[in-house]
Amino acid sequence: MKKIYSDATAALDGLLHDGMTIAAGGFGLCGIPERLIDAIVASGVKDLTIASNNAGIDNEGLGKLLRTRQVKKMISSYVGENKEFERQFLAGELEVEFCPQGTLAERMRAGGAGIPGFYTKTGVGTVVAEGKELKEFDGETYVLERGIRADLSIVKGWKADELGNLMFRKTARNFNQPAATCGKICVAEVEEIVPVGSLDPDCIHLPSIYVKRMISGAPYDKKIEFRTVRERETA
Repeated sequence: MKKIYSDATAALDGLLHDGMTIAAGGFGLCGIPERLIDAIVASGVKDLTIASNNAGIDNEGLGKLLRTRQVKKMISSYVGENKEFERQFLAGELEVEFCPQGTLAERMRAGGAGIPGFYTKTGVGTVVAEGKELKEFDGETYVLERGIRADLSIVKGWKADELGNLMFRKTARNFNQPAATCGKICVAEVEEIVPVGSLDPDCIHLPSIYVKRMISGAPYDKKIEFRTVRERETA
């Protein structure tokens, strides 16, 4: 099976359609599949539901898809750094399903493992639990959360071999690993593709069985959301 594609547009060919659900890896601007996001923007596909920890920032990451009004709904944990996200939400133009970070990761993991739902104490008594089933276990109240199954997963890795066995680098693993497993199709972009046998099997974070298509997206400009520096003190 051919897994390595020439670029993001080729890797996504035939996979995109209006109204689809996409699970996206990344946390802020760390470990985001930016080449694949750019290709989705260029495709013009619309009415998307995107499950991701956040929506990037204005004009970066998934924020690009918000700017072009291609997103109908976000399933997210942290959305405080995106002014366009805030504007669309307050104006009623964007549907938002807030989900605690741990719960979101577990919903993706559960979906990838074929688990339709699970109970958690997180969110009980808050807006997160509104409209959801509650159940008591040993005198404690839990809320039922559904596993996430996406039409497409897009993730970014550090290294991969030619079969698609993939490694993430440090904190860039974040939501990439659970997001990769919960999609019917997973497309990955990586910084480097190496020959089979080059990677230590004990260091593989995502087995090749999950990765259906892959591109090398290097070189990358490692972006920082906020940079704060201390003023130089006078001597």
